[in-house]
Amino acid sequence: MKQFVQVNSAAFTTERWYQVGRPALLMGALLLVVLATVPFWSSGLVVDKLTTLFVYILLAVMWNLLAGYAGLVSVGQQAFFGLGAYFALRLVEMGMSPYPAFFVGALGCAVIALFISVFALRFKDGEFAIAMWVTAEVIRILVMFDPIVQGETGTSLLVMNQYEPEFRRNSNFWFGLVAMAGMLGLVLWLINSRIGAAAQAIRDDEEAANSVGIRVMRVKQIIFVVAAFGCALAGAIWLASSVTFQPRTYFGVQWTVFMLFMVLVGGLRTFEGPIIGAIAFFLLQEFLGDYGVWYLSGLGVVAILFALYVPNGIWGELQLRRGLHLLPTGVRLKLMKKD
Repeated sequence: MKQFVQVNSAAFTTERWYQVGRPALLMGALLLVVLATVPFWSSGLVVDKLTTLFVYILLAVMWNLLAGYAGLVSVGQQAFFGLGAYFALRLVEMGMSPYPAFFVGALGCAVIALFISVFALRFKDGEFAIAMWVTAEVIRILVMFDPIVQGETGTSLLVMNQYEPEFRRNSNFWFGLVAMAGMLGLVLWLINSRIGAAAQAIRDDEEAANSVGIRVMRVKQIIFVVAAFGCALAGAIWLASSVTFQPRTYFGVQWTVFMLFMVLVGGLRTFEGPIIGAIAFFLLQEFLGDYGVWYLSGLGVVAILFALYVPNGIWGELQLRRGLHLLPTGVRLKLMKKD
């Protein structure tokens, strides 16, 4: 819907994000359709690699939603990545089919996130970050006490072996694609809704946001739970692909480090940035991952260079220097042409 605004005798028209971004939305929908056909004409290796990329995109977009749009910088999102996998494992052990268990497990993780938010969101800035890291470690220790996990040894989702390898690979791919597309759509809608606008106001000045009637805790909780649900879905997809579950791996802080790296490189507080950062991280892993310690050192160097010289990330710099906007958020004012 377009509205007309008069500012200093100049006439402007307002455009919503979906009006400006319609071409990008159509291209994105077309790309998703093409991706859905990949298992029919590509190799199993490509299918597996793309499934991994879907997980990275999910994690990057969720961390950007939490830290970029709501200002909640967490170093404990691995808690939900691991819980999503663990709950799915437990549900399968109770007799549920694997793929429904992956989704229901993520929902269960969202419920846990709601309870965690009651105390975690009372902390600010660095205190919140540390509280989330401690929470992740506590959850990891509790999970290790479960007999089926066998402590540090871990366990395997053996029920996945009932599926033929090709069927399992393709099912994981489509599950990952649907999860990624669904969460991307949810985040895009959320950041352009009143909740998204309120979250950004809270990020910029929480006291001012509270003074104008924004329900600060409620908005934070919504963002926190959505981000937890997305990370839990990513953990479930990872479990479906790898089959094995080890607490130290799934609850490792490296997952949050990866999220931070992808968002920093791609562009914080942009919708497209985390996707670009995830692709960049995926390519770095593919070409340099075999170098071990040197690879990890290289990631650190790249992160430092971006923080110092490209603080807005790849997409953020393109927006500033080239005025490139594929999916802008909010409402834009456009000067009307005079006849």
